[in-house]
Amino acid sequence: MTSWPGVSGPASTTPPWSADRTTGTHRDRRGTGSVKAEEAAMTDHASQRIVVRATPQHCFETVLDVERLPEWAPDIKEAVVLVRDDEGRPGDVSFRAAAMGRSTSYTLRYSYGSNPLRISWRLIDGDLLERMSGEYEFLAVEGDPEATLVVYDLDVDLLIRLPGFVRRRLEAKVVHAAIDDLKTRIEVGARST
Repeated sequence: MTSWPGVSGPASTTPPWSADRTTGTHRDRRGTGSVKAEEAAMTDHASQRIVVRATPQHCFETVLDVERLPEWAPDIKEAVVLVRDDEGRPGDVSFRAAAMGRSTSYTLRYSYGSNPLRISWRLIDGDLLERMSGEYEFLAVEGDPEATLVVYDLDVDLLIRLPGFVRRRLEAKVVHAAIDDLKTRIEVGARST
């Protein structure tokens, strides 16, 4: 079992649901070594983790229900499953979202893993995005079967140039929906079932 700081089970003085949250980072993800400042500014990486008071399976199923994403992610206006895999899970999904004062459309291709539970995606078409890939991982918290460490990673290349402070604000908004709004959706749903 992976050991996460502050998520070590019942002996910990920090309750698992308030443990270990990291902030996003920015870095060049092209692996090209040194790059010009304007090139590096086009690629962003966000990574975040948080403990949620629900089982890994419940967390996985909440994210898997992409058609209900507009109910808890305020900037997502529409999510339509275009293709499903052999197990009935979303394969290709078309999204319409609010972004920088306008509407944007993009299509993601989803894939899945089971050890640990994982949902990943990559961009197959978009009007403001050149590249996007991301992943949720749902890890059981040792010693607490009703808690999950949710790990979120996102890499984005925009087609348009934005000042750094605008990109960071946009990233914070995306990560808030991906982590904080997801946590609220899951925990409220777990209490009401």
